[in-house]
Amino acid sequence: MGYIPIKGGKAAIEAAEELVDYFRLRGGSNPIEVKQIQDQMRLAVDRVMGEGSLYAPFHAALALKQAEGDTIEASFLLRAYRSTLPRIGYSLVADTREMVVIRRISAAFKDIPGGQILGPTRDYSLRLLNFCLAQEDSTYVKEFLKKFTPEVLKARTDLMEEVPSFPKVVDILRAEGLLETPNSIEEPKKIIDITRQPLTFPAPRAARLQAMARGETGGLMALAYSSMRGYGNIHPTLGELRVGYVPLRIKHRTRPDEVVTVGEILVTEAEIISQMMNADDGFPRFTLGYGLCFGHNEIKAISMAVLDRTMRSNSKETPAPAEDEEFVLYHIDGIEASGFTAHWKLPHYVTFQSVLDRLRKTQKPGIKDENQQ
Repeated sequence: MGYIPIKGGKAAIEAAEELVDYFRLRGGSNPIEVKQIQDQMRLAVDRVMGEGSLYAPFHAALALKQAEGDTIEASFLLRAYRSTLPRIGYSLVADTREMVVIRRISAAFKDIPGGQILGPTRDYSLRLLNFCLAQEDSTYVKEFLKKFTPEVLKARTDLMEEVPSFPKVVDILRAEGLLETPNSIEEPKKIIDITRQPLTFPAPRAARLQAMARGETGGLMALAYSSMRGYGNIHPTLGELRVGYVPLRIKHRTRPDEVVTVGEILVTEAEIISQMMNADDGFPRFTLGYGLCFGHNEIKAISMAVLDRTMRSNSKETPAPAEDEEFVLYHIDGIEASGFTAHWKLPHYVTFQSVLDRLRKTQKPGIKDENQQ
């Protein structure tokens, strides 16, 4: 693919960058503070953190401001920033049974240990524009928080005293021998890091989950949706969906036997139950799909869990798109996809002129393109 330089390009590029700032500020309104984006655009911030593969709410909010709300571009900025940071170690495996839950539901069972916790959700509201938000001001915010915050803190304290930790819903099925065990899924002992090692196929499940955890929400949803609609053989039931904070622990740098809790991160976890399959012992059991991502992003976690299950399908026929791990993992990264799509905006003058010259020659009498022979 050939490119040619353009005279005067530097000045044009600099002017184009200035125009970006002009179009962002031309309305004359007060600049949006990064803290405002972080607080009030939390779902967009969480999405950028997940796809940018870096848990950093302030930096994700800053990227959203710089990208003027373009989540793909903001994720690109965040992942680029991530590449400049030193890696000081690896966290220990987190047990989501320790999660401080703010939302927990199950579509498989009505009554679950600890109860269903709706938490913050729009699932049960009408999709109508709320014009009151156009008149929202700081006075209303202060009055609302003054009234509502004590109720939230009291409810959280009561819940933690009553149910300090929540057992997994899928453990109910596993205890009855109705669900596959983790040991039934063959995996290498050493987990690869896809940010340090190239992805090869067939990919271990850990690598697939890593790739999906930083995948683009829309891409994951589209492929999972194709399986739900019948392009495949996976019809999921949501065993459990959790949103909450899990502790982040590492080994002490100078005392390796000591474990240190350095903070907590907000995650969304989904476990889907799929159709029965015969296990090694000959007994049919349900199979499980798993998804977990940074922040509050339920569509992504559910889609990830569905695709985790579809890519383990043993269909003897031609696999559906969602069952082909190479197809899935190569097309869910929004940053790679947007980069390749955007590269068509670069000059392709040389290659197009070559094709154009060949087309003109083939249209002349007595000349036939060798590709048409």
